[in-house]
This record gives sequence, C-alpha cells and structure tokens, in this order.
Amino acid sequence: MRPIVDTHAHIYHADERRYPKIAEPLRPPEGSGDIEHLQREMAAAGVTRAVLVQTGTAYKWDNRLLAETARAQAAWATGVCTLDPAAEESVGELERLANEYNVRGLRMEPARAPSQARATFDHPGARRLWAAAERLGVVVCAHIQPRQDVTYIDQLADLLAAYPDVPVVLDHAAYPRAAEGVDSEIVGRVAALARYSNLHLKLSFAVTGSEEAYPFRDMHPILLRLIEAFRPERCTWGSDFPCELWLRGKATYQQHLAVLAEELGLSEGDQAAILNETPMRIWFPDL
Repeated sequence: MRPIVDTHAHIYHADERRYPKIAEPLRPPEGSGDIEHLQREMAAAGVTRAVLVQTGTAYKWDNRLLAETARAQAAWATGVCTLDPAAEESVGELERLANEYNVRGLRMEPARAPSQARATFDHPGARRLWAAAERLGVVVCAHIQPRQDVTYIDQLADLLAAYPDVPVVLDHAAYPRAAEGVDSEIVGRVAALARYSNLHLKLSFAVTGSEEAYPFRDMHPILLRLIEAFRPERCTWGSDFPCELWLRGKATYQQHLAVLAEELGLSEGDQAAILNETPMRIWFPDL
C-alpha cells in the first residue's frame, strides 16, 4: 500500500485570543482537535498527508488558523478555505490565500445573495469564485445537503457543466444515509453526477450515515455503489477529524480508515487509487 492521504481534517486551536471563534461554536472535547493531535492520529494509522479544511462552525470566514497552519505544515499538508460568496473581496482573498498560504482548495456552500430570498448554490457570487478557482488552479469542495433543498444537486450540475476545467470534490458525497437505502433519491442523484468528469467523491460518510456500530456494514452497499459509479480513480477518503466530535464517538480515526482499507473488500489497486493516487493527483499534483 502506498502512503495514505486524509482529505478531510478540521483543526482547532486553544488560543482563542489569537484565533477567535464565532458565537456558540461547535467545539471538540478538551485536548482534541489541534494540529498535534492530528499528527498523532495520522502517525498511528500510517497516514502521511492531509488536507486541512476550514472549520466554519468554529471560525466561519476567518481563515487565519487554517492558512497559517497550512503554510507551516506545507511539507505534508495543504489547506481548503471558506469564503463569503456574497462579498466582493472574496475573489482577492482567495488569490492571496492560494498564492501566499499553501491553500489549494475552496469550500463552497449554499448562500443567499443580496438579491435572493433564499440560499442557493448557484448564484453570481458563487460563479465569481468558481471562475477565480479556474484561473488559480484551485479545487472546489462542494458542500451541500440535498435534504435541505434537493435542487442544490441540480445547481451543482449546472456549475460542473459551466466550469469543466475546475476539479471539484463533493464533500461527504452529499450525506447519504443507510436508513434511506442504496436506492435512495440522494444516492441516485449523486451517482448520476458521475457523468461530469471533473467531479470527485469524498468517501467520508461511512460512520455518520450508519445506524450501526463498527464496521458500519449498513453503509457498505452505498459506498460500493458510489465507488462503482465514479470509479476509484475519482474517489478519495477523509477522516472527518477530530473524530471525537464529527463522528460522535462512534469510531476512532483508525476505524474510519479501516472501513475503506479493510472492511469493504476492495482490491489492492482500488485501495491504492482511493487512499493515495487520486488524492495525490488532486491535492498534491506537484508531487
């Protein structure tokens, strides 16, 4: 097995004067969630590289911790920022973060433009950022929850068609759930998006979508169906670190990895693609 890449880790910092949190943030248990904790988890699991994703539920649009950490840990990590798509200055900030801070990704979520009555995924501000991502060679991480509005998937499809040269990762594969079954509307709609060759899946939902304990066998059919639709060459794994918070204590870091590395019965070639080759091509192309 080649070195493993974790494509979804949120980080926190105990110094809230230097890195202030939003009001009523989601916090990991005390002593967990910082970069040192992530490094310990990675070392124990044999993971060598990580993609650090801005923690919006703690820092919202303030990317200072994410950017400074991504730059300091550039030998083994890169960063994904989150910016306000309604703000005119976001394009310039994306350029600054990409050029100066080892930020290679932009996480996009539905937002309400000033002229809109409700949040949408596709709007003029979003398109400004997608166009900037295309120009800068930045990866877009699409973070949508179709249960909130199923048209988010259709809007994502429109953007994928409009920006075919932008590499895109669907965060958590749009949150499929075992209770809804392998033939659910969400699984079907996500599988249908495989027709867009610039879209990749982040297989980070095995624990959160499950109704069972490890090894979360009720999620295996969904994982296998989506891997079949996108092929391993367009799938990656993410831990959802810190697992103490985001996996709600249902699984450890190593157990979450083991679902892909051991429990699904994937071939060595498919494992190598998902855990190393695909994420390295997307996130660390210079290597």
